[in-house]
This record gives sequence, structure tokens and C-alpha cells, in this order.
Amino acid sequence: MPNALLPYLLIGPVLLLLVAGIVGIVIREQRRRLRQEREKHQILARQNDLLEQQVQQRTADLQQSLMHLQTTQRQLIQSEKLASLGELTAGVAHEIQNPLNFVLNFSEVSVELVQEVKEEIIDKLAEPQKAVAAELLDSLEANLARITLHGRRADSIVKGMLLHARNSPGERQPTDLNVLADQYLRLAYQGIRAKKKDFNVVLTTHYAAQAEPINMAAQDIGRVLMNLFNNAFYALQKKQERNEANYEAEIRVSTQLLNQQFELRIWDNGTGIPAAVEHKIYQPFFTTKPTGEGTGLGLSLSYDIITKGHGGTLVCETQEGHYTEFIMRLPL
Repeated sequence: MPNALLPYLLIGPVLLLLVAGIVGIVIREQRRRLRQEREKHQILARQNDLLEQQVQQRTADLQQSLMHLQTTQRQLIQSEKLASLGELTAGVAHEIQNPLNFVLNFSEVSVELVQEVKEEIIDKLAEPQKAVAAELLDSLEANLARITLHGRRADSIVKGMLLHARNSPGERQPTDLNVLADQYLRLAYQGIRAKKKDFNVVLTTHYAAQAEPINMAAQDIGRVLMNLFNNAFYALQKKQERNEANYEAEIRVSTQLLNQQFELRIWDNGTGIPAAVEHKIYQPFFTTKPTGEGTGLGLSLSYDIITKGHGGTLVCETQEGHYTEFIMRLPL
């Protein structure tokens, strides 16, 4: 009997083992499925992050493209306005030029006629009449001189307007800005020394090595440099006339490479620019010089050449009575 019951007694443990094995298999399967689910969620999360990054990047690209398009559109509108204004200015300047030439020519001829009257007719008059006639002729000659002076000033303004209205920039070519700046510095200095031989200035230059020539319209940039140097020498001359103690006129010209731009600085210790008008210096026809000494077009033209013609910047730093520094930056 005990031997007969033995198989039945063994069935319970075996069943327990089978059940435990089945439970273990089920648990492992569930763990595997959970692991797979977690991996799927992780993959989906990474894909979502990647998609979100791509969407953000594309949104940023679209916004940048939209801003670029809007900027380009504004520039085109501005260019059209400037072109129309340039055509109008050129037309007005040309129309003014012809009668202005007649005014200048006839004023000069009239001065010669007055001289002839003085030399050939006035001596034939009686003494009382001679004095009156001489006084009248002197007044007439002085008036004609004023007409000639202001006519020439108007002529320089008209020529400046024509330069402003010129649509076609100069031919661009690789240019060494260091050499160009030094040439125009010496040229401007020689020009003012020819008018005033006792005018002396300390010229200090520091030119950084240029990696490669800059593609620019050398003639236009030369005009900018000449304007800036002439303004600097004018400010030095005016301050020198004040006879300040221990004053030594100086101009410093330096260049350097900075953030993919070639920078040129022109510094002078002249009269400086009043803070109240500093924001107006690039406006056409605005000038701090007395009547007859400036047209107010030099800096305006220079600003257009640098910013609109070459995509650069022209900045002024100044302190009235102490110094002025113009900083010109051109992209490489």
C-alpha cells in the first residue's frame, strides 16, 4: 500500500514545479514585453525630439528667410526711391548748371568791363564826377565779386548733387587699402600745405598687414578718404588758429583686421564736432563750416559710398574741442 501511494504522493511536487516553471515563463515573457515597450517608447521619444528639433530648425530657417525677404524687399523699395530721387536730382542739377554757367561767365566778363571803364573812361571825367564814378564802380566790382563767389559755391553744390545722383558705381578691382589710404593722406597734406606753408601736422600711421586686396571701387573709396582727410586737416587748422598753448596738431591713421572686416581709423585732435549736431553730419547739405567753405555733401556722399556702395559702415566718434575719429569698415 505505501508503495502504491508513492506515485500519487510525487504528483503534487511535480505539479508545483510545472506551475512554477509556467509562472516563470509568463513572468519572463511579460518582462520581455515590458522591455520592448520601453524601448519602443524610448525610440518614439527620440523620434519625437528629433522631429521637434527639425520643426524648430525649419521654422527658424523659414523665419530667417522671411526676414531676409522682407529686408530685401525694403532695400528694393528704398533703391527704387533713391533711384527716382537720383534721377530727379540729376535733372534739377543739369537744369541749374546751364544758367549758373551764364551767371559765372557774365559776372567775370562784367568785372573785366568795370576794369576797362576804370582805365579808359574815368580819367576823362572831371574831378568831382571822377570820385563819384570811382565809388560806384568799386561798389559794382565788389557786388560782381560776391556774385562770382556765391556762383562758384552754387556750382560746387550742383557738382556734388550730380555725384550723389550717379547710379553707376566705379569699377571694382582688388585694392590694397593701406597703400590707398597713405597716398591720399600725403596728397591731402600736400594740398593744404600748398595753400598755407606754415601749417604743420604730425602724421602718425600704423598699417596692419592686409591678407589679400579688397575688391572695391578704388576711385570712390579715394573720394571718401580725401573728404575725411580734408575735414581732419580743416579741423586742425581751425584749432591751430586759436593759438592754444602747447598745442601740436596730429593725425593718426591706422588699419586692422577685425571680424572678417578691414577697419580703417582716421583720428585728429582738432576742434571736434558739437554733440548737438553730431547726428546731422551725414545729412546732405549740412555742414559745420562757415558759408562758402563747405557744401555739406562730402560726408553724405562718403556715407553712401561706404554703406550702400560697398556694404560697409562709417562711424564717427568725437568730443568737441578735443578730437574726432572716423571709423570705416569694409567687408573682406
